[in-house]
Amino acid sequence: MARTEKEKMLAGELYLATDPQLTAERARARKLLHAYNQSTQDEPTLRENLLSQLLGAVGAGTWIEPPFFCDYGEHIRMGARVFMNFQCVILDCNPVTIGDDVSVGPNVQIYAATHPLDPDERIKGPELGRPVTIGSKVWIGGGSIICPGVTIGEGSTIGAGSVVVRDIPPYSFAAGNPCRVIRNLR
Repeated sequence: MARTEKEKMLAGELYLATDPQLTAERARARKLLHAYNQSTQDEPTLRENLLSQLLGAVGAGTWIEPPFFCDYGEHIRMGARVFMNFQCVILDCNPVTIGDDVSVGPNVQIYAATHPLDPDERIKGPELGRPVTIGSKVWIGGGSIICPGVTIGEGSTIGAGSVVVRDIPPYSFAAGNPCRVIRNLR
């Protein structure tokens, strides 16, 4: 039996994002995001409801400042007490897991999405995804970019404007482009 494009996507294999099922799932997410981004801070129950419909999991006390953007939403799992500031983007064509007590600055971008490096393959249109994992008690400074396949260990701090292209060990302060460990925090 042939695998669906969604099954290929979640397995980290080449897939076509133009697949009707994937297109419909992104459209569903856009509708929920529109409602969320139009809501006000005086509507916390509405926001909680919309996030619970949009995300694969969302822990108690999680707060995302609008505007917020994602591809599917259902592949994002957020723990308890996550705070994401304004204008964050998560491209979740593969699982994105965020632990408890995580703070994310404004304009942070988290990418599970990537593309083939071979230009002849890339122009044919297939895409790829790699999971992103952010441990509990992590702080990601504003304007940072978290690249596909990266794991940020528990208790780490990522300096503002960093481009994280490889794993960051637990309890590290890391910064720069490319992001590198500056010092251990324990």
